[in-house]
Amino acid sequence: MSDPTFLDNLRAFGLTGQEALVYEALLRRGAMTGYEVAKETGISRSNAYGSLNSLKDKGAAYVLEGEATKYVPESIEIFTGNVVKDISKKAKWLTDNAPKVADTSEGFITVSGTANIKNKIEDMLGKCELRFYIQADASLLEEYRTLLANLVKGKKKAVIIAEGFDLGGATVYNAPNEKGQIRLITDSSYVLTGTLNGNDEDKCLYSGQSDFVMVMKEALRNKIVLIQHNLKEEIEQ
Repeated sequence: MSDPTFLDNLRAFGLTGQEALVYEALLRRGAMTGYEVAKETGISRSNAYGSLNSLKDKGAAYVLEGEATKYVPESIEIFTGNVVKDISKKAKWLTDNAPKVADTSEGFITVSGTANIKNKIEDMLGKCELRFYIQADASLLEEYRTLLANLVKGKKKAVIIAEGFDLGGATVYNAPNEKGQIRLITDSSYVLTGTLNGNDEDKCLYSGQSDFVMVMKEALRNKIVLIQHNLKEEIEQ
């Protein structure tokens, strides 16, 4: 029985759903004719041969000549490795030759979707030069622990507001946040704020607008003052 997760990941390497199904069958059974592939996968013989030829063109299978033409799979390591190398070369070419991105720092950009927001967080932290302030769930911060630790090691000022998260060298305020809330400010120049709960409703606002950055810094400053006040009351009690 086919593994849906395996097939989904194969599609990320340029295979159609049917090609992924046929490639998985070849990996599982070894050399097969088009007829055998059709019987194994339940697709029509014409579609089986079409997918096999596409797999051959994409470097995922080879033709084994004999009395009956059979197809053998390329190893998953070599196939995926070749795709990654090819994509990396194309990515470098695009980076070197792409038009310069227009400056959007003074505008407001909506970032939607869990993966897109997480990529934006990683991008902002990766470009951080002086300091960062972040307010988020500890579970989210754990995903970036290595990156955050490297920033601290690089003498970047780090201020973190999170419950149950610790990072040596950073100023950490142990306090609960509204579930899924994320606020990130880097170099007092860029802000990302919104919600990140791992669902279709995830949405954040990103901007380099100076007035907006100042408002968000003030909000975090007020949050820290409140935390310190509550901590002082607890100690005095």
